Amino acid sequence: MTEWDIKKLQILRTLDERGTVTATARALLMTPSAVSQQLSNLAKQVGVPLLEAHGRRVRLTGAARLLLVHADAVLAQLERADAELAAYAKGEAGEVRVGAFSTAVPALVVPAVRALRVAHPGISVRVREAEAGAAYELLAAGDVDLALSLAAQAPRGRDGRFTRVTLLADPLDVALPLDHPLARADALRLADLADEPWIFGGSGPWSEITRAACEAAGFVPEQAHSAAGWEAILAMVGAGMGVALVPRMAGAGASGRAGVAMREPAERPHRHVVAAVRRGAEGSPAVSHVLAALRGAASP
Repeated sequence: MTEWDIKKLQILRTLDERGTVTATARALLMTPSAVSQQLSNLAKQVGVPLLEAHGRRVRLTGAARLLLVHADAVLAQLERADAELAAYAKGEAGEVRVGAFSTAVPALVVPAVRALRVAHPGISVRVREAEAGAAYELLAAGDVDLALSLAAQAPRGRDGRFTRVTLLADPLDVALPLDHPLARADALRLADLADEPWIFGGSGPWSEITRAACEAAGFVPEQAHSAAGWEAILAMVGAGMGVALVPRMAGAGASGRAGVAMREPAERPHRHVVAAVRRGAEGSPAVSHVLAALRGAASP
């Protein structure tokens, strides 16, 4: 395969535009002899004559014009590459891979992507749903550029591999059966539900968050049913099988649907949502734009 020299193709293009070797040399800040030598070398390289005598001047051969058709396509593509690289350097283009837990995808990531399409259309986001442990493994391995998780699951601040950014405190609401006596009470405390059957996961962060919130209210919750998915939890609550703590991001719009009432307890417990990047990557313009969009999505 021929090893193409872009400079020689540019000289050929300029000769076609300017008409003479002298004018070409002037336009390219070269000597006429250097122009002639470069074009002669290009002809040897491709194995066909590119110039022919035409009186005291030279003109391009049919082979040269055929070559220019392809050269124009190559040069145009290189111009596009230059423009895209310049945009990339300014943070206006590129792909950012995001690993996020399930409820963060519709509540934070999707609104952030919508905002980016308007403000920075050259930035694309590739989403990979992953719980925190897996998300940080992906982040450490370089398989994602940004991880969203709960603060309870994030690496400790002294872990030098990552930089953490707090996004929001997500309120925890109580999901009650719609016909529960406390569903329409003026005020609700978690302690009022100490004797209720509770629904939460058998292990993992949500189990820990539920137990911690209840214990802070002065009781240990009786786990009647175990489920990890919010749809399953809300369906069981709606069926009168128990009560549950549900993050507002997951329970948005659930109140009154499928027999569920959502109430904010007086204690107002929260779970904290954080983003993390590999240390130093926060300086990447594209990553910074995505973080800013996530902060915007997290703002009330």
